[in-house]
Amino acid sequence: MAPSYDQMLQFVLLAFVCGLTIGKSMTRLFAGTQFDLPPTCDLCGQVESECGCSAAQKQALADQQSQEQQEQERLAMRKPPGKQTARVRFEKRKGNRRVTVIAGLTHQANDLPALLATLQSACGAGGTVKSDPDLVELQGDQVFAVTKKLKEIGYKVK
Repeated sequence: MAPSYDQMLQFVLLAFVCGLTIGKSMTRLFAGTQFDLPPTCDLCGQVESECGCSAAQKQALADQQSQEQQEQERLAMRKPPGKQTARVRFEKRKGNRRVTVIAGLTHQANDLPALLATLQSACGAGGTVKSDPDLVELQGDQVFAVTKKLKEIGYKVK
């Protein structure tokens, strides 16, 4: 009497679990898949048990990957310029120094250094980004040029 379908299925499953071979085609349950291979090191590509990379190197790689992920999340959260209002003002500081200050762009996803570079090239002036109150400062009285450039980019300006 031939074995039933259920008996054959039980035998095949038992063979897979135990690693038995049935013919030449079936060797292991996950043969040829990513689960069949032992885990490898991301730095050197060797099997983790034979890897010679230090813990500091692995931690540095993990830190770099987390920073890249945070940057991608930050870029995904970025508000478009049309939904932000920039407040441009002129300040006179000690020593008769004149500074144009741009405030109001406090959203955490703003790329203020890139905006500063754009404004510096448009105005022909130096400047800096103050991170504590999220200010962009340009040297000199640049209110008109900054207002014009920010409107070109798409920001609302007050």
